Amino acid sequence: MGRVAPSLILSRRDLDFLLHEWLDVEALTKRARFAEHSRETFDAVLDLAEQIATEHFAPHNRKADENEPRMVDGTVEMIPEVAQALKVFAEAGLMAGEFDEEHGGMQLPHVVGQAVFAWFKAANVGTSAYPFLTMGNARLLLAHGSPEQIETYVRPEVEGRWFGTMALSEPQAGSSLSDITTKAVRQDDGTYRLTGNKMWISGGDHELTENIVHLVLAKVPGGPLGVKGISLFVVPKFLVEDDGSLGERNDVVLAGLNHKMGYRGTTNTLLNFGEGVHTPGGRAGAVGYLVGEENRGLTYMFHMMNEARIGVGMGATVLGYTGYLHALEYARTRTQGRPAGAKDPATPPVPIVEHPDVRRMLLAAKSYAEGGLALGLYCARLVDEEQTAERPDDRARAHLLLEMLTPIAKAWPSQWGPVADDLAIQVHGGYGYTRDYPVEQFYRDNRLNPIHEGTNGIQALDLLGRKVVMQGGAGLALLGETIAATTARAAGTEWAAFAADLDAAVARMGSVTGTLWGAGDPEVTLANAHVYLEAAGHLVVAWLWLAQALATGTAESDFHHGKRQAARYFWRWELPRVHHRFDLLESLDRTVLDTPPNWL
Repeated sequence: MGRVAPSLILSRRDLDFLLHEWLDVEALTKRARFAEHSRETFDAVLDLAEQIATEHFAPHNRKADENEPRMVDGTVEMIPEVAQALKVFAEAGLMAGEFDEEHGGMQLPHVVGQAVFAWFKAANVGTSAYPFLTMGNARLLLAHGSPEQIETYVRPEVEGRWFGTMALSEPQAGSSLSDITTKAVRQDDGTYRLTGNKMWISGGDHELTENIVHLVLAKVPGGPLGVKGISLFVVPKFLVEDDGSLGERNDVVLAGLNHKMGYRGTTNTLLNFGEGVHTPGGRAGAVGYLVGEENRGLTYMFHMMNEARIGVGMGATVLGYTGYLHALEYARTRTQGRPAGAKDPATPPVPIVEHPDVRRMLLAAKSYAEGGLALGLYCARLVDEEQTAERPDDRARAHLLLEMLTPIAKAWPSQWGPVADDLAIQVHGGYGYTRDYPVEQFYRDNRLNPIHEGTNGIQALDLLGRKVVMQGGAGLALLGETIAATTARAAGTEWAAFAADLDAAVARMGSVTGTLWGAGDPEVTLANAHVYLEAAGHLVVAWLWLAQALATGTAESDFHHGKRQAARYFWRWELPRVHHRFDLLESLDRTVLDTPPNWL
């Protein structure tokens, strides 16, 4: 038998390294929740994910991009391959992977579930968005819904019979959720009637499943102003009878489809609630069911949003990763030019991977893709620690560290994943921006991620404005301690100098944070928050590259040598970037603040 070519979707070898050689996920099987699992069961699910992603998701990625969902007579039409792929996904039990056995799940660790789902995001991010949103929707209901809501909505979602959404934004409000106007009026029977409009709702309408479970933010009249008056409601597309069968059509109407530059296989919708097109029970308004208590909706929704933010970061990472793998394959097979020292024009051209500048681009893309994957899986491992660690102190520490890292886990990959795809286009040369090669689609798809689930600017305000100062700076201190534990292990190794540079960057981050918050003016402190986020993100990924380098030990395979070389690249080429950013922040630069809008 001939050698099977490695996948261009993701690197299974890298996933094995990160999960087993670095994060030691098998150790989780000692905990009661995961006791039925072993490395063999984890690897079997990863094998299944790679197979289904390769055979059912990747083949229609381009077709879905070229044939967007269309609105025809008020309903959505899309290519049939999307429904076929999602049927295979659900029937394989992959929707249920991380859920409790009592809800039909496999009780996989979150870190394994994220590695499994990475295959689908990399293969076809548009089709994978439907289960991604549905799993987040179901987890929110499990955390905050009533037993009746869990029984009614979660099991059909976990089985893949119904899909779910989160409906936050409105045309006039965007990310400013305090300005939403969707209204929910209490009824005598305990339900609510919702009226209003929601914009940018991914998966908001389709014919892929029997029902769609919308989680909708709305305000109950008489509640507090601003975000404190937001409540959360389950609003199904079809009402559900007591026996679980579908009843009347709810008053949720597809008003239009948004057409984006990427993720074009995912329906993105404008939805009208309570338009009067459908009047369940003969009364106006969409029927909604309160989740938890009134006026606590944003707190509940952040359960889904924080998960989605890490998931968006993973999606940005693996889109960059597949772009890198495609560019690497192209560079190894495309011949062009000769080495700088070659004098004889009669010598044959060489594969472009032989040219130093091409290797520079590939090494950079590798460092962003593999660094981002390490970040996403590390955060997923923290979720498992937060939920299943034996000692309460360990759970609390994992929760605090995850709080710190969440804005970075969303924003850093969504900034640098597209850079990896940009480099992949460059490696392809003129072919890169044609549709003959897939890298231009990877870039278009990935360009959405800096905006998804809170723009990177919002993540910057979250990190500098909230996370580094919460609990008196406890999160920032814990991050520093955690990095120091890694750098201490580098003593006496070839990585000691890298560790010293990292320690210096961590110290600098602490002092710069003090300078920013000592300015006495929140506008000055937060004006350049995005620069702080960039520096913090590069620092964290440099730490994770050091951790990966240490995990390679003395192994001599090409794979392990490649890991160490990417770590050296990030240390020498990328880590120094943080000091330029810290210099700017330390100066309390007012250039942006002192630019009136009419000068722009």
